[in-house]
Amino acid sequence: MRSPCKASIVLAAAMLLVAIGRPVAQTPSAAPLQLEAKIPLGEVQGRIDHLAIDLARQRLFVAELGNNTVGVVDLHERKVIARLDGLKEPQGVGYVPSLQTLYVANAGDGSVRVYLGGEYAPAGKIELGADADNIRIDPATERVFVGYGDGGLAVIDARAFRKVADIALPVHPESFQLDRASDRIFVNLPKVRAIAVVDREAVRPTETWPMVTAEGNFPMALNAAAGHVLAVFRSPAALGVFAAKDGSPIASVDICGDADDVFLDARRKRVYISCGEGFLDVLDAGGDDYKRVARIPTIAGARTSLFVPELDRLYLAARATQQEPASVWVFRPTP
Repeated sequence: MRSPCKASIVLAAAMLLVAIGRPVAQTPSAAPLQLEAKIPLGEVQGRIDHLAIDLARQRLFVAELGNNTVGVVDLHERKVIARLDGLKEPQGVGYVPSLQTLYVANAGDGSVRVYLGGEYAPAGKIELGADADNIRIDPATERVFVGYGDGGLAVIDARAFRKVADIALPVHPESFQLDRASDRIFVNLPKVRAIAVVDREAVRPTETWPMVTAEGNFPMALNAAAGHVLAVFRSPAALGVFAAKDGSPIASVDICGDADDVFLDARRKRVYISCGEGFLDVLDAGGDDYKRVARIPTIAGARTSLFVPELDRLYLAARATQQEPASVWVFRPTP
C-alpha cells in the first residue's frame, strides 16, 4: 500500500500528464468544462487565430496566422492530416458544408482563398484589398460574409466564388453574427466603440449602438432564445449583454482579460469565453445577470476557440511555448 505522501505525488503527476491525442487526467469533476485531450499541431509557431468545422468529416480547421498555414485536424483520430500553406496571415476560416468548400481570409494580402472537397484542392482567390478577417457562413443562402479593410463586409456567392455585394461600415469590423431569426447582422466596431446593425436585404447598416462604458468590443455571440446580443470588451474586461431589439443594456459582468472568442451553449444555458490571459470563463446564461460560475486555467495566449454543439465540445487553440508545442485543447462540457 502506498504511503499518503507517495499517493499524493502519484495523483498530482496523473493530473498533469497529457497523453498525446488521448484522454487526459482532469481538473476537479465539478468543473463545467473538463479537459479531455490535447491534439498537437506539430511545428507551428506564432499566433493562432480562428477555427472552423467540417461536421460530416469531423475535421477542424485551424488558422495558424503566425505560421502562414491552415492546419486540418481529424477529430476522430485526433491528429493533423493536412496543412494548407502559401497563405498570408490567415485569420478567418469558414466551411460551406453543402458545397464542401473551405474559405480562408488572409490579413497579409487581403485575399480570401477557396479550397474544394476533402483533398482541399485550390479553387480560387478573391481579392478584397486589405486585412481580410472574420468569416461567417449563411448555409440557407450559400453566402459567405467576410469582414475586411477599413470598413466593410464582403458578401461572397459560395457557388460562384465571387464577391456579389459590399456592406460599407465606418471602420474595420471585428466579430459579427448573423441573426437567423431575421435579416440582421450585428457587427462589433471597436475603433468607434459601437455595434452596427446591418440589414442584409438592404445591404447597409440601419442602426448604431454606442458602447459607453467599455472599449475593445471584439468577440460577439447571440443568445437567440433570450433575445440578447453578447459583446465582450477588453478594457475593462467585461461581458456586455444587450437587447437585440434595440441595443438597450441588460447586464455587465467582469471576465478574464484579452478575450477573442465567446460562445453560447444553448443546451446548458452557459457562455464560454476564451481569454489570452490564460483562462476560460464560464457564465450562467439562465437569467439576465449572466453570473460567472467558473474560471478554468489554460495557457497564456490561448484566446481563440470554437464551441461545436453537434459534437458537444469546446476546442481551444494554444500557441507553442517553451514547454509545449502548439496544440488544440479539447474540453467536454459537464454535466
